[in-house]
Amino acid sequence: MIPPLRNDRFLRALNRQPVDQTPVWMMRQAGRYLPEYRMTRSQAGDFMSLCKNPQLACEVTMQPLERYPLDAAILFSDILTIPDAMECGLYFEAGEGPRFQRPVRTSADIDALPIPPMAEALDYVMSAIKTIRAELNGKVPLIGFSGSPWTLATYMIEGCGSKEYRYAKGLMYSDPIALHVLLEKLTMAVTDYLNAQIDAGAQAVQIFDTWGGVLTEPAYREFSLAYMAKVISGLKRECGGQKVPVILFTKGGGGWLEAMADTGCDALGLDWTVDLGACRRRVGNRVALQGNLDPSVLFGSDKQVILEVGRLLQSFGAHPGHVFNLGHGINQFVDPDRPATMIKAVQQISREIHAGS
Repeated sequence: MIPPLRNDRFLRALNRQPVDQTPVWMMRQAGRYLPEYRMTRSQAGDFMSLCKNPQLACEVTMQPLERYPLDAAILFSDILTIPDAMECGLYFEAGEGPRFQRPVRTSADIDALPIPPMAEALDYVMSAIKTIRAELNGKVPLIGFSGSPWTLATYMIEGCGSKEYRYAKGLMYSDPIALHVLLEKLTMAVTDYLNAQIDAGAQAVQIFDTWGGVLTEPAYREFSLAYMAKVISGLKRECGGQKVPVILFTKGGGGWLEAMADTGCDALGLDWTVDLGACRRRVGNRVALQGNLDPSVLFGSDKQVILEVGRLLQSFGAHPGHVFNLGHGINQFVDPDRPATMIKAVQQISREIHAGS
């Protein structure tokens, strides 16, 4: 039997409850900036082999927690597991990122896409979650995640990462009905996938809308936000008598925070392009906020890291509902000593802020 949580700061903050210090974790905290991660990945052979091995996925999930006093673990996986399960032929080209053997660009392509039961098709993810929960042994909560329907659709249509979104936006403007059919399919898959993660033991979930910010406001509301709201409405919000909070993160979505808060999520992730204090004033106590240190700050000196951490914490103030994080994933070239400086500063400065409230 897995023991109760010994550190629930992260969940308390997501539920906008008082904490003794601001909880902290990092997007992409298990990654290439850690030499131990690079060693394990080399042992696995390639990235997807690492993702599909529950024991190794557990090992790399735990690595940053062994280095740093973080307040949450996040499942080691990839947002593109769903398109892979939908038979798009995911593979990774060295130095070029993810690619698909079978991009989805026509109505016929979309109609042919299967929607398998995610607990079965992605059973290696569920096995990893169970293995990680056992290994954590109640130390901190475990976060599960998925890409948003729009972000997954973008990768599937483009066939790889993109800077222009020629095919995805082209489909949106030339055949919006076809795109809606694809997004409906992905919404069902994402909802099923996240619910399977919750059943397996994820104690909070995050939806990564990495490419939502490339859309116009009307397009964002129609093709991204509406489908994330559908996902959220279909999620299990309690498991084993405990609430399961939902974090929504749209990179580049700072202009739409109020609409994002209306989706029913518990927290909004913020990138580094917005002012944290101003965002808190905009959403009030409707949702918690997560973020939003510029990841590039970690290339600076210890003194600069501490100054930037203090600035962010003071900006948010002693109000409940803040999870400290980067505004996007940690860069692979960051010195592993810098996150330690950041985390120590978050703990020390936020304790003083919360003690004075």
